[in-house]
Amino acid sequence: MNQNWRSVVVRHLLLLLAACGLLGLISGEYAWSLVLGLGAYLAWHIKQLLRLYIWLRDRKPDEAPPEGYGLWGEVFDNIYHLQRRDQRVRGRLQAVIDRVQDSTAALRDAVIMLDSDGNLEWWNRAAETLLGLKTPQDSGQPITNLVRHPRFKEYFEQGNYQEALELPSPVNDHQRLQLQITQYGNADHLMLVRDVTRIHQLEQMRKDFVANVSHELRTPLTVIAGYLETLLDNVEDVNPRWVRALQQMQQQGARMQNLLNDLLLLAKLEATDYPSDNQPVPVDLLLLSIKNDAQALSATRNHRISLEADASVRLKGSEAELRSAFSNLVFNAVKYTPDEGEIRIRWWHDDTGAHFSVSDSGIGIEAKHLPRLTERFYRVDSSRASHTGGTGLGLAIVKHVLLRHRARLGITSVPGKGSTFTCHFPPQQVSMRG
Repeated sequence: MNQNWRSVVVRHLLLLLAACGLLGLISGEYAWSLVLGLGAYLAWHIKQLLRLYIWLRDRKPDEAPPEGYGLWGEVFDNIYHLQRRDQRVRGRLQAVIDRVQDSTAALRDAVIMLDSDGNLEWWNRAAETLLGLKTPQDSGQPITNLVRHPRFKEYFEQGNYQEALELPSPVNDHQRLQLQITQYGNADHLMLVRDVTRIHQLEQMRKDFVANVSHELRTPLTVIAGYLETLLDNVEDVNPRWVRALQQMQQQGARMQNLLNDLLLLAKLEATDYPSDNQPVPVDLLLLSIKNDAQALSATRNHRISLEADASVRLKGSEAELRSAFSNLVFNAVKYTPDEGEIRIRWWHDDTGAHFSVSDSGIGIEAKHLPRLTERFYRVDSSRASHTGGTGLGLAIVKHVLLRHRARLGITSVPGKGSTFTCHFPPQQVSMRG
């Protein structure tokens, strides 16, 4: 209330008191005159207050407040102006919301808003096409009740949304979807879903091509390697000029066979999501065997190889696949660590799951190469391939084995000081020995 209205109220009260005094002078009852005057003044204010209450209770949208006089007229006018301002603000906000909804409705990708518990709050039309959501009956339903794939439930509940998840559509088994969840606000979720069927088909064609070509090349390569071995077994009957050429051909043939074997193994790993055999694997015994093989590979290079393994921690999965992944990491450490170097193998367990690491004192890797190390045929240095005889597929195999066991690979390295490769397995893959 401004200063003018304060003076108006004071003036009205003074007039009221003057009228009560005059009435008391006429009647001789000053006390009763004052009580009647103040009672009438109070009744009038209560009446105005009741008018305001009834309007607030029963008002229709955009209905103006009732007419008033004096102080209450000022109150009603202020309420009216606040009401109009609120309507303008709500109108602007609604226009923004309508524009956002219209723009997201035009997207071919699905946009879904979930609360902190994963219940559906809002979605666009593409979500109805890709996921089969229905308006309005699915509103408030948990998303895991509508997208029932086990991998999605696991992905949603674990809360780690750094990587997108690829699944078949719940509406069409021939359609492939990629789901990405982002948390915002008070742990609410924004889920984006896109149709990647075409990309999946192209990727599948690539996998089939590599697998088929690798399989078809094995037979002629085996024949060639067999004849080369026969010729070298009878080297005294061969022209001396051809001996070195035959030896190099045999060496390169063996390298090609290793490459084909790795390609076929990758194709096999990519064919299914999880290993067919999922039994507890005694990792400590597995690592002891790999350590002995690494010691034999080191031979005269005299690497110091140590093993620290918790015998009580087992891992659910395929022993053959885990052996392939772990041995790749250990043998790489042997290949890239100078003579007399140190290699440390560890297997341990904590609250976040189980962990396998291989640390070496080797040549190290520059940081710019680390994100691409698990790509097929990626070389940090092309000269390394000829020096070590690797196929360039070892870390790609490691990556796919870990994906099939719900694990991830962490790499840290300092050039000139060595590298550490760590496999992190979630608690659900761990089996403790009783």
